[in-house]
Amino acid sequence: MIDPGTTVLTIGRRIRHFRAAAGMTLDDLAGQVGTAPSQLSLIENGHREPRLTLLQAIASALGVELAALLAAEPPSRRDGLEIALDTAQRGPLYATLGLPRVRAGKRLPTEALEALVGLHAELARRSSEASATPEEARRANTELRRAMRARDNYLEEIEDAAEELLGTVGYSSGPLTHRTVEQIVSHLGFSLHHARDLPSSTRTVTDLEHGRIYLPPASLPGGHGLRSLALQAVAHRVLGHTHPGTYADFLRQRLEISYFAACVLMPRHAATEFLLTAKRNRDLAVEDLRDAFGVTHESAAHRFTNLATSQLGITVHFARVGRDGTLFKGYENDDVDFPTDVTGAIEGQTVCRHWTSRTVFDHNDLAGEFHQYTDTPSGTYWCSAQTGQGADGDFSVTLGVPFAAAKWFRGRETTSRSVSRCPDPTCCRQPSADLTAKWRGAAWPSAKLHTHILGALPSGTFPGVDDAEVYAFLEAHAPR
Repeated sequence: MIDPGTTVLTIGRRIRHFRAAAGMTLDDLAGQVGTAPSQLSLIENGHREPRLTLLQAIASALGVELAALLAAEPPSRRDGLEIALDTAQRGPLYATLGLPRVRAGKRLPTEALEALVGLHAELARRSSEASATPEEARRANTELRRAMRARDNYLEEIEDAAEELLGTVGYSSGPLTHRTVEQIVSHLGFSLHHARDLPSSTRTVTDLEHGRIYLPPASLPGGHGLRSLALQAVAHRVLGHTHPGTYADFLRQRLEISYFAACVLMPRHAATEFLLTAKRNRDLAVEDLRDAFGVTHESAAHRFTNLATSQLGITVHFARVGRDGTLFKGYENDDVDFPTDVTGAIEGQTVCRHWTSRTVFDHNDLAGEFHQYTDTPSGTYWCSAQTGQGADGDFSVTLGVPFAAAKWFRGRETTSRSVSRCPDPTCCRQPSADLTAKWRGAAWPSAKLHTHILGALPSGTFPGVDDAEVYAFLEAHAPR
C-alpha cells in the first residue's frame, strides 16, 4: 500500500538510492526490468509516475521489498532537501516570480541547497501571512456564517463529543461546577494552572509537553469565563485540531472550540429538556436558560440558537450590537435582513435605529429583558434584548424570532412596537429635509478614528500571538 504522504518524486529518489547502493547504472536496471533508460530517468526525477507492475519489477531487480520503494520518507537528508526544492519550484508561488529553476545536481553544495530550501519556506510563510488580508478574513468569516446557517447553527458531531465526555465524569444536570471542569480536563490528561503573567497576546496557553493548561488568575472577575476558557483549551485536543493552515481554518477552529465549550456548559440533553418544558408552558426566556446553567446572558442566547431549530423547530436570529449600532456578530436562519458589505460580511455594519438591538438602550434601566415587535420589509419579528458592558463599551444581546413563533416566549404580550424600512436610507440614515436645510454647511463634527481600519490583520499560525513571548512563558513555568 502506498503511504499517503509519498510523492512521485520521493519514489523516484528511493529507486535511485537503492540502484546506487546496488552498484547499478540506469542501463543495468533498465535492461533487467525491460524498459528504456530514459524512462527510468524520468521516473527517478519525478517526471513520470511508474506503473505498479514496473515498480514490482524494479524492487525485484534491486533486491528490496516493494514497500521500501513506496515509503514516504526520503532515502537521505540530501534527497529530502532536493525533493523540498523541487516541490517548491513546481509550485504556483515560485511561478509568479518568473525566475529560472535551480537544478539540484551533484555539483550544488548541500549548504547552498539548505539555503534555497530555507528561503522558499520563508517565502511561503510570508506569502501566507500577506494573503490573510482583512478582506480575506471577512470573506472567510462570511462563508463560515453561511455554512453554519445551512446547518441551523447546529454541529451534531461536537454535540455528541461533549455528551460523551460529560458521561465520563458522571454529569447529570444543572450548572457545571469548576470541580467538574477540572475532572474533565484531568480525564483528557491535563491539569489547570493559574498564571498572572500570561502572555498579553493569549487567553490561555497549553503546554502539550507537560499536560498543563495555563489560565488567567482564579481571582479574575467572572468565573464563568474561566470554565469556558479551560474547556476551549481542551477542545482543540478533543476535536483533533492541527495548526491552522489558513485564516479560514483558524476561524473555523475558534468557532468549534467555542461551540464545544457551550455544549459542555449547557449540555444538549439537559438544555433541550429544559427548553422543551418552557416551550410547552409558552414561557421560553433566554434569562431562564442563563440562570439554569450559570452562564452569561450572551452565552445563553447564542446557545439557544444552536438548539432552537434542531430541537425546538423554531427559526431565530441573534445579534451583538454596540450602542452606536455597530453589529459585532450575528446569526440568522429566519430571513431577517442583516446589513452587509460588498463581500456579504455583516460585522462592522450599522443596524437600523428602530431595531430592538438599539431601542433597548432607551430602556437599559430594566432589571430583566426588553421585548419589542418590529415590522421590517422581510416580515415582523419579536425580539428580546438585554444590555451589557464590555471592553469595547456598551452593547446589547438580542434574540429574535418571526412573529408566528412569539407565542412560545415570555414577553410576547409587550406593547412596544417599531417600524423599520431599512435598507431604505430614508428610514433612519438620512436627516430630515428641515434639519438638512438648517445645518448643511454649518456643521463640522470631529469624527472618532476607528483604529481597526488602520490595523493590519494579525499574523502568525495563531493570528496575533507573539511566539517569543509564549515560548519564554512556557520555559519559565515548565516543571523542573
